[in-house]
Amino acid sequence: MSCIIIILKLNLPKLICAHSLDDFSLVPIVVGDCPAEQIALVLALFYDQSNTLIVISSDLSHFHDYATAQRLDQETSEKIEKLDYQHLDYDSACGRVPVSGLLALAKKKSLQIKTIDLRNSGDTAGDKSRVVGYGAYVID
Repeated sequence: MSCIIIILKLNLPKLICAHSLDDFSLVPIVVGDCPAEQIALVLALFYDQSNTLIVISSDLSHFHDYATAQRLDQETSEKIEKLDYQHLDYDSACGRVPVSGLLALAKKKSLQIKTIDLRNSGDTAGDKSRVVGYGAYVID
């Protein structure tokens, strides 16, 4: 449960700023290990192109050296952009299950995903011997 609280603490301020403090509803969804298509069905219940923001939070690669992480995270980003959720694994993204569910929904709705930014902790914290990868994506 503490992981859920941390994710909400990290993302809630961004959501409030994105909505200019307007009234909005927040529905946290916690998933276990289940098929991407089942998660897509749940997300589809909330999906409305005009006023729904779906936020999925996940790291990418973990504890590789900087160059290895860049390569692995680039490969993961290419899979994400291609909506190739069947080939994401836990080494690609620890949040593979919810990410795959969102990709399955995007594929079903014929949406496109574009990488906005791709970095790792070596870009921000400085230590490049053991880094954690991060990506930011937008769905059109």
